[in-house]
Amino acid sequence: MTEAIVGILLGMGIGAACRWFDIPLPAPPKLVGALLVVAMTLGFVGTDLFM
Repeated sequence: MTEAIVGILLGMGIGAACRWFDIPLPAPPKLVGALLVVAMTLGFVGTDLFM
């Protein structure tokens, strides 16, 4: 649970820094790319739970 909270906070921090410094968001601009990121995350979390 701690890893999830740290991950969310880190993601929000990176997003805020990108907005503050006007850096393009380090994420895929298309829906398919965003779904790929979600699928990879779910696979990582699912494997962690399985093991």
